[in-house]
Parts: sequence; structure tokens; C-alpha cells
Amino acid sequence: MTTDGRVLDEVRQGMIPAHIYNDRKIFEKEKATIFSRAWLFVAHESEIPSPGDYVVRRVLEDSFIITRDSKGEIRAMFNMCLHRGMQVCRAEMGNASNFRCPYHGWSYRNDGRIIGLPFHSDAYGGEAGFRKKGQTLLPAPNLASYNGMIFINMDPDAESLEDYLGDFTFYLDYYTKQSADGLEVRGPQRWRVKANWKIGAENFAGDMYHTPQTHTSVVEIGLFREPKAEKRKDGATYWAGKGGGTTYKLPDGSFDERMRYVGYTDEMIERAKATWTDQQQQVIGEDGFMISAASVFPNLSFVHNWPKVEDGDDVLPFISIRMWQPISENETEVLSWFAVDASAPEEYKKNSYKAYLMCFGSTGMFEQDDVENWVSLTNTAAGSMARRLTLNSRMGLLEDGAPVVPQLTGDEFHGPGFAQVGYNEHNQRELLSLWADYLEKPPLTASPTAVGTDNPEGIRPLAQTNGHCASHTNGTVTV
Repeated sequence: MTTDGRVLDEVRQGMIPAHIYNDRKIFEKEKATIFSRAWLFVAHESEIPSPGDYVVRRVLEDSFIITRDSKGEIRAMFNMCLHRGMQVCRAEMGNASNFRCPYHGWSYRNDGRIIGLPFHSDAYGGEAGFRKKGQTLLPAPNLASYNGMIFINMDPDAESLEDYLGDFTFYLDYYTKQSADGLEVRGPQRWRVKANWKIGAENFAGDMYHTPQTHTSVVEIGLFREPKAEKRKDGATYWAGKGGGTTYKLPDGSFDERMRYVGYTDEMIERAKATWTDQQQQVIGEDGFMISAASVFPNLSFVHNWPKVEDGDDVLPFISIRMWQPISENETEVLSWFAVDASAPEEYKKNSYKAYLMCFGSTGMFEQDDVENWVSLTNTAAGSMARRLTLNSRMGLLEDGAPVVPQLTGDEFHGPGFAQVGYNEHNQRELLSLWADYLEKPPLTASPTAVGTDNPEGIRPLAQTNGHCASHTNGTVTV
């Protein structure tokens, strides 16, 4: 690595060489080590509810068909024909019993098995020349889900998704399982920004410090009551496993009263109480913290907020799932889903979606504020002077490394991991420390797969569970 270990050591100390936000060689290293080994979100099961439904999603340059096959099983297949490499699925989403390559007409079932090969006998001499039986589209090396969220890992030998997420699953449930029926999502909205992918992930992981400055106008127009400086300072940041996020401090009250404060209906509160553990309810009901933004390494983020949708004092919560898909060292494709409890009343869903569009998404007011900063940061990081500058990301630490504000005790914060109140950059440091750890890993190597040979296993589907973690490793299956 051209930046050598010095850069990574500085990052782990909270001192960030400014050029890491716009550096071609670092980006190539990220592709080879981070995005080849980390678990990456690609879709939610509610996007493909019926047999034959599919979406097409990318992991960097690799295109995957995420489909529910005719038996209802979820699969992830590399979107490349086994013959000459043409994409077999050109649409972004739809419903299909099979996929037909437009180049030479090879056809595949929606479980990946090849079913049509024009002139098989004339061109290949039948099975003697090309063994069609058992051939499938190349599966994702590793496929797993948690609460309906589907992840891919390019490493067939990766640790399980549940082990990867670790204690962050405690917090992930707040966003993805507010009732036994889980989530439904809309979207994604998709757009590109001229900014480095890490900036958005860091921002959502724990940057409470920017909110009173960057989003002042949102408070001034009366849309949102919480970004005031004292509100953010009183909130907590937490880090657990591969992710962390921010919370707001809620006014005094019971669990029910605090959930009503952010806009949840009584029936939704009852479903949450039946779904969340006692410990999860304690964070809200006893500790008085409500989850807000969060990030999971490397590029998955969430936001939960409660703006005013109409005149008056009533607020309405919304949830957004977003992915920072790297395009280059200075460009990111943002995918943003609206997410809502599948059991919520239809009127609530409609108004929550309106709240989401007002704040986030391609035209949201928060979104516009943030992107202005991120683009400027990326542009400035490209120059020669940025290579002379090491940014200070040690907020919340004294010179000797001691915290400005001590960690919250187990009685003050019932969630797992490290949590503290006040302005700090603990989560950003944790995220970038993971980044440094992955950059030190060797690039993933994979054996080539031969087409037209025996395939005893084929593509195996994602194991199905009732709402928690399901996984299956395809390994280096020969197709």
C-alpha cells in the first residue's frame, strides 16, 4: 500500500490524513480488501414478496440478480450469461419465471438453472459437447439475511452475518423490527454525488456535532424541533460490534409516553412492546434515549427522525435505510429506501413517507445540507496541500486519551457496547479503525469457475427463518 502503515496508525489515533477522502490508490485498496470481505446490504425481502420477483443490485462493478424463485426461496446470482458474458437481466426490477440472454438466447430459470440453449445438438453435439444438465448462473459467494435485510459477502469463507454484526443487532431491531411483521420498504431512490463514500457513513455513524450548524435552517422554518444544540449534546452515541449511532435525549415519561412523544400510535407502541426485549425497551423507557442515525461498516446507514408533517405540534417518525455505493474515490451512488413497520396503519404509512421525503431522499432538506459539505470536503482532499494536512478527529478525548465525558454505566444505558453523552467522535474513530484493519488484510483471491463441467450442488437458496438471521454459504461452487 503506497500510503504505508503510518497512515493507518494515524487513523487509529484519530488523526486523519486528509487525502484518504480522495485518493485513487486507496480506493483500489478498499475495493480489494473491504468490499471483497465485508458483508454488504443489497435488498430487503419485502422488495421481492412474490415468487418470480427480482431486483438487480451491484456490489461495486458486479451486478447481482436478487430473486425469489418459483418455490419462494431467495437467491443471489451473478448477472452474467455462462456463454459470452452478457447480462441476462437488463431491467432493474420485475417479475420473471426465467431470464433470457439477449445476445445468443441462453435461458435460465429464476433459480439460476439453465433451461434453454439454442441449437444445443447442432452447435455442441448435445450433452457430449456441453453438459447443460446442472449448469447454473454463478451464485453470490455468501448470502445471508437479518430481519429481512439481505446481505452478500464476496468471501465464501467469511464469518457469519450474525457474528459480523455482533451486538449491533440489538440496535438494528429498532429500525427493522418494530412488530412481528417486520418492515416493508419503498424505493430505492438512487442518485450520485461527487463525494467519497466514507464521509456519509461517518456522518450517520455519530456526527451529532454538525447538526446545530449544518441544519440550522430546518429548525428555523419549524420543521424539526430536535437539532438544537442542547438537544444533541444531551443525546448519547453508542458503538457495538460493526456499527454505532446516535440518540436523542427524551423528556421524562414512561416507555409509552416517550414513544408517543416521537409520534408513534398506541397500537404501534403495543406491537413494539410485544416485539422488543425488556432491555431494548429500557433504553427508551428508563434511560430516555431514542435512536436516530446509525451506520454499519462499511457502507450501510439508517436514519430515524420525527419532523412536523403538518401545521401544529404533532410530529411523525420515519425510517430510512441507505447505502453509500462507491463509484470512484470521489463519487458515490446513494441508494435510499423508505422503511416502515409492515403492520402500521395505512394513514400512518402515507404520512411517514411524506415526512421522509421532506427530510431525506434526493430532494430532502437534510440531504441537501449534508451533500454540500461532503462534496466540498472531497474536492479539497484531492489537492497536494491535503497531503500535508492531518485532520483532528479526537473530539471527546483529552490529550492523554482520557474521555472528556465518562462512558455511561450499565444503569444509565442498558444497551450493549460503548455509550457516552456529549459531543465526541468516538464512533467515527471506530468506523475508521475498522477501515484501517480491513485495509491491512490481503486481497481476496478466488479460483476460476469452469462452465460446462459437473455441478453437483448448483445454487442453494437463502435459508428461511422467522425474522432473525438466516444464512447460507455457497462457497466456490462449480457451475
